[in-house]
Amino acid sequence: MAQGVCELLWLKIILNDLKMACEEPIILYCDNKSAISIAHNPIQNERTKHIVIDRYFIKEKLDSGLITTSYVPSRLQLADLFRKGLPTKRFHDLTCKLGMIDIHSPD
Repeated sequence: MAQGVCELLWLKIILNDLKMACEEPIILYCDNKSAISIAHNPIQNERTKHIVIDRYFIKEKLDSGLITTSYVPSRLQLADLFRKGLPTKRFHDLTCKLGMIDIHSPD
């Protein structure tokens, strides 16, 4: 999540430079409910000691209203199209959601 927030901040700076300011919070979609919970919960426990700096960075951006987090189930995660080998049906479902078409298809 911390890497995603960094990239969102970078994109926001680029858009501001291009005079395309975005005033509403940026939505960070995540398929891990535990990560979302840890980002929102300021209480540290034994299992989250190794992610303290990332957690505080994300929490700061959440509190400032710059980003919001939203849960998306793994089966609806469009990023899987670019990160994983997928079964044919799943691949076609995700490409359709992106509006991609097969130019070599006889249809």
